[in-house]
Amino acid sequence: MTGVSPLLGLPGAVAVEGRGVAAHYGSPLIEQRALAAGEAIIDRSDHGVITVAGPDRLSWLDSMTSQALTRLPPGGSAETLLLDPQGRIEFAIRVADDGETAWLLVDPGLAEGLAAFLNRMRFTLRVEVTDRSASHGILGAFAGGQAAELLAELPGVVATWNDPWAEVQRGGWLYAAAEGHPGNGWSYREVIVPRETLADARDLVAAKRVRVAGALSLDALQILAWRPSQAAEGDERSLPHEVDWLRSAVHLEKGCYRGQETVAKVHNLGHPPRRLVLLHLDGSSGELPAAGTLVYPVDGEKPVGRITRAALHHEWGPVALAMLKRNTAEDAPLEIRLEGADGATGETLAAAQETIVPRGAGATRDVPRLPRL
Repeated sequence: MTGVSPLLGLPGAVAVEGRGVAAHYGSPLIEQRALAAGEAIIDRSDHGVITVAGPDRLSWLDSMTSQALTRLPPGGSAETLLLDPQGRIEFAIRVADDGETAWLLVDPGLAEGLAAFLNRMRFTLRVEVTDRSASHGILGAFAGGQAAELLAELPGVVATWNDPWAEVQRGGWLYAAAEGHPGNGWSYREVIVPRETLADARDLVAAKRVRVAGALSLDALQILAWRPSQAAEGDERSLPHEVDWLRSAVHLEKGCYRGQETVAKVHNLGHPPRRLVLLHLDGSSGELPAAGTLVYPVDGEKPVGRITRAALHHEWGPVALAMLKRNTAEDAPLEIRLEGADGATGETLAAAQETIVPRGAGATRDVPRLPRL
């Protein structure tokens, strides 16, 4: 934990357990609408901040991770993945470069592990790795209203990260349908500030110059935009293909990096073993499934996947992201079986699939099969 944020002291704040930031401030749906409209800021200071300084920083990061970073300009932003040798996601990294230092942002609890890995890989290169999570925090907002402008004017802003999810990045690939993709036009951004500046943001809210939204608000908006996060959609088996992360975080034409062989093999010749879907849930019970809740085919005995996160959206009602087995039919009716207080099966929620990663994702190269002799 990076410490309790000053914004948690605002009236109505309800904390995310163990993370020092607010889940909401008393009105989750109102906060969500304000955040989406660009009229609210969100406190992300529970996320990790690492700096990589030195003239070799971008080429060094480029050599290890999935995105092309060598030509990232001063003020530029990117998203990249550090994979294990088998191509599984170890760290999803948001990168903002200020011309001298690369600022790396990661989900809660991951900064220490990433910093340790990077320090082991420095060798003789001109780079310096520092975990800044204790000294710097993160604030987010969407463009379109005054919130993002006010964040940019806060004292001590060191870098701004603009989320690349709005479009397929150069060298990337889209498994989801391009037409009508809900991430098109996604305008979320984050500023990195000294932690003392979080008090200035709190004062802006207290003075009613801007609204504030809790973590639940961004979760709901990300779910409906099909936008993955490592904290929610990631596990020890995650491949970037399964969550359509080739859209924003993978460059398929760059040189070698750790896990690159698996990325290329699954994309060109195989299929990801699982696929991410959006679920529209029956809201009549008023309950939301917890992360990890199993997903079943209607009247089926064996689960076909699990919920990664669920939220109440201010327009669409209860929605969730779920990771399903690849061979699950895209039109299969599904249900969520909630657990009762005594551990027995409780309420059952009907769930309608919306395809994000299709069953046929991958195998983009048409390699002819040789006839068997």
